[in-house]
Amino acid sequence: MDITSTGQDFSALHNRMQWYIDQEITSCCMSLVLEGLDIVDFKTFGYMDIESKTPLREDAIYRMYSNTKIVTSVAAMMLLEQGKYALDDPLEKYLPEFSNMQVLKSDASTLKDTVPATTSITPRHLLSHSAGLSYGFIEPESVIDAGYLTGGLNILGDYDESLEALSKRLGEFPLVYQPGSQWRYSFATDVTARLVEVLSGQTFDDFLQDSIFTPLGMHDTGFHVPADKQDRFVTMYAGIDPLDPMKPGLVKADDPHTGTYSKPKKLLSGGGGLVSTVQDYLSFIRTLINGGKYNGVRLLQPETLKQMRTNQLAPGVGVAFPMWSMPGTVFGLGFALRESIEDDDSPLAQDEYFWGGMAGTHSWMAPNTDIAGMCFTQRMPGFWHPFSHEFRKHAYAIAGAKASNK
Repeated sequence: MDITSTGQDFSALHNRMQWYIDQEITSCCMSLVLEGLDIVDFKTFGYMDIESKTPLREDAIYRMYSNTKIVTSVAAMMLLEQGKYALDDPLEKYLPEFSNMQVLKSDASTLKDTVPATTSITPRHLLSHSAGLSYGFIEPESVIDAGYLTGGLNILGDYDESLEALSKRLGEFPLVYQPGSQWRYSFATDVTARLVEVLSGQTFDDFLQDSIFTPLGMHDTGFHVPADKQDRFVTMYAGIDPLDPMKPGLVKADDPHTGTYSKPKKLLSGGGGLVSTVQDYLSFIRTLINGGKYNGVRLLQPETLKQMRTNQLAPGVGVAFPMWSMPGTVFGLGFALRESIEDDDSPLAQDEYFWGGMAGTHSWMAPNTDIAGMCFTQRMPGFWHPFSHEFRKHAYAIAGAKASNK
């Protein structure tokens, strides 16, 4: 990895990431900081697996989980630029299974307590998670999530059907709220992936390969890890106490050779199915930073990316999880957006766009100061984990100092 020397001292960041390894809170970590397109810091910590203590490789393969959503959103916006659809088209124009949707009443106690939807779901709603769909595991005791799980839609379990089958199954359930009225993390990006298939006439994996991965040279990115690459696939661990993310101790959660990514799946999950490397995902991130073009390959026009970084939610609606507080955060077309910053935030984080994966693969980009960060581990759960916040805090303090003095 080519690093541009700036004279900045990243040792405080390195020491803190190493601390998470030493405390057995994470098994591994990769941190990378960009100024513009230049790598100004890159370091690996920990192990491919804690049993053998094989050092983490620079070309390691990671489960990207919900970082996949950004790739899927870019794919959908590429088709928008091609005139294949409009953001406010009724979704049933392309996916008829979402016709005549019902919506749960606010006091619903069963899936039958519904009223008719007052408007159609649109691609804009899908890309901003405001369609009214749910996920099944975020609030498992809620009426809708319990219905999903009872109905076999357990994305964290053994569910493995095609995007077409998933989309049709989701169309049989009511929505949680009227489309466009609220925000809820959901299967929306998987439905977006199905929309890509219908609009492009290709399977989702073929579209990504032909339109994004091959052009950008992302040779290790896909929906499973072939046998000849599994030695580069990081073992995933879970914390011994899901309710205490800082409690030391890890247990194996997925094996590189026998686990869920060791063979192809039917479900080409646009919401969380990809594996990738630092090098591959860096090419993708650089494309976003560089106005949609990198190494002579253009995926999107700058104005399209600007639209993706614009809040799409209704007034007063923000990103909210039952288990994580994300104040000041709204959502664009595929990205979370830092609309306002907290007291302990760097002022440089204003308008940052970002997302991450459940196992701890994080990326964020700060357009106002032209710095960006990537921080990967393989720990469940690791989406809103303290290690990623500390990485971000140190990265802004070190790399952002130069920007603040301009």
